[in-house]
Amino acid sequence: MRSIWPRVLALAATLALGAPAFAQPRDLEAPVLGRAGEAPVGTRTLELALGPRVGLTAVAEPRIIGVRLWYPAQAGTGPAAMYRHVARFAAGSALEIVERGVARDNAVPANGTVPLVLLSHGYRGWSAHLSRLGEHLASRGYVVAALDHRDTPFDSPATFAIAFGQVLIDRARDQREALGRLLAMRSDRTSPLSRVDPARIGLIGYSMGGYGALGTAGADYDTNSKVYAPMPAVGRATLVPDAATARKIRALILFAPWGAAPDNRVWQGAALAKVRAPTLIVSGDQDDIVDYKNGVRWLFDSLTGANRHLLVFREARHNIAGNPVALSPDAPFAAVDAFHEPVWRHDRINEINQHFVTAFLDLHLKGESAKAGYLDVPVPVAGDGVWPSAFGQQWGGTTAGPDQPGYWRGFQRRWALGLELHHRPAKAAK
Repeated sequence: MRSIWPRVLALAATLALGAPAFAQPRDLEAPVLGRAGEAPVGTRTLELALGPRVGLTAVAEPRIIGVRLWYPAQAGTGPAAMYRHVARFAAGSALEIVERGVARDNAVPANGTVPLVLLSHGYRGWSAHLSRLGEHLASRGYVVAALDHRDTPFDSPATFAIAFGQVLIDRARDQREALGRLLAMRSDRTSPLSRVDPARIGLIGYSMGGYGALGTAGADYDTNSKVYAPMPAVGRATLVPDAATARKIRALILFAPWGAAPDNRVWQGAALAKVRAPTLIVSGDQDDIVDYKNGVRWLFDSLTGANRHLLVFREARHNIAGNPVALSPDAPFAAVDAFHEPVWRHDRINEINQHFVTAFLDLHLKGESAKAGYLDVPVPVAGDGVWPSAFGQQWGGTTAGPDQPGYWRGFQRRWALGLELHHRPAKAAK
């Protein structure tokens, strides 16, 4: 079996590479639920002091992470948000990544009670790398809390092993402890978190965030996995389940989740079967970081206790989440590898993700049963959909509804292409 470390080290070297600006949002081509909602959006940041964390050095240290909130806001309050991130590299260079958001800094929260969605980024990522998704969900009536895990930097193979090992320990614990802290802030009537309904909680994780999210949702890690073999016993001992938190998760979304490929598998099938939250997995079928064929598909098949969907971007690799990044002509190819896709436009990926994430969360967190029509597609391969049309007929961007039962709901005629959507119902518990 091949070691995971050279592959993950190569990934880590590229994930922190960016450019001075992002492209601007587009709605024209978006499927219907990928378009922004009616609510103005506010944003705030805060820091969370989590419990002392025993690391790989066996020294208990305070764990401080950041949180970026997006939430429905009252109109016309606050300046437009600017999201900045300094990406640092093993060689010592750095790049600043900047995007102007649609959210307003410190805007007054809107009235009403809404679901909470916890958002967890990939290794060496940052909270605002997923700002497009966060702002979109807030515009459609969610409070989104994007964690900033502040992964440990590295400058050599030895320090990488420690840094990545710490991520294996921290991701699920960060999510669980942060959720507890955020729910405790509901008593502050000036906070957007006071609008949160604690009975309607969703969890979204990308890559290593997905690895953590599965643990948070109830899939116990296999501490006998060879992934954890280099880890001292004190580190493995921290990989403990938390059934109480798992029961709070009512919807689970996993973008390119890490940890299921045969050469770095961290779960037994029986552990995955314990997950009960309805689950949406999103993956590229050419993802060679998490191994779509032998990892993601196995994961989808093994989550037998959950009602689950698998959305597939054909010919896509690992970069199927996160904001588009516009790169300068002189950017190194490592930046292209980190943020772009060989076939897909990233703005198109984002709009499709927003469409399906909105349908999934509206169904499972808001109880909007009509949104099931966007998930229960008539054919699993989008290009096989049927929408009859007369010769020369122009549809002017009309999106498929009940009158087009053979076509993927919410997409324009001829535009549901390159996608697959598979469904498995949960098996009855024994």
